[in-house]
Amino acid sequence: MKNLFDISGRVAIVTGGSKGIGLQMALDLAEAGAEVVIASRHLNEAQATVDRVKEKGRRGLAIQADISLVPECAMLIRKTVETFGKVDILVNNAGMNQRGPLIEVVENQYDKIMATDLKGLFFCSQFAVKEMMKQKWGRIVNITSAAAVIGVPILGIYCAAKAGAAQLTKVCALEWAQFGVTVNAIGPYYVQTDINKDFLAVKANYDRIVSKVAIKRLGEPGDLTGTLLLLVSDAGAYITGQSLYVEGGAMAGWPAP
Repeated sequence: MKNLFDISGRVAIVTGGSKGIGLQMALDLAEAGAEVVIASRHLNEAQATVDRVKEKGRRGLAIQADISLVPECAMLIRKTVETFGKVDILVNNAGMNQRGPLIEVVENQYDKIMATDLKGLFFCSQFAVKEMMKQKWGRIVNITSAAAVIGVPILGIYCAAKAGAAQLTKVCALEWAQFGVTVNAIGPYYVQTDINKDFLAVKANYDRIVSKVAIKRLGEPGDLTGTLLLLVSDAGAYITGQSLYVEGGAMAGWPAP
């Protein structure tokens, strides 16, 4: 029987692929057979991930890119095609948040979050799909968040950006299905990565978050592996426009008593 999850020969891009969820996903894609391009604002960190990709016997490419800047989104796709000849898979993982009450948000802070979490995600997808449509096959996976659905005080702009990304996922799926491209999203709850490290280091925060999770532990980057490989492979060929929340049951009974 054919391995539906095999992506040998595919070329995948992971934005924000140098640490946390993005690093894990880059290694997962390589393990499943893909050549992997790592985009990061820090070239040395991207190269470190590429070195680990190569240890798995796959080719890799590190590209320094700030996806909040549209020309750099275009450059990312262009350099990938120049090196590998195509783009098959795009994982829009790069993102950021800043904590604080909405009444204190300033324009620069708002713009910075939206530019990375929503604008960059869209334009990377737009440039990538123009390549995918040439081969009538493509997979785009947007990393959103449970915060796309749940309002989280002190993360208001992040919530809005992730909700926007979830809606873009649906519309891109509808418009690009004609090109053989599926577009889906994976929405985790709190995952133990550097972006949450300081917040979760406070015991009261950690205990409160874990109390809302049915499985009673925080997520790890590897908890997203199965969902990712489903969505980027032939196994997920009939899935598009969906947001799959991988969150240990945190949203099943929200708000928790």
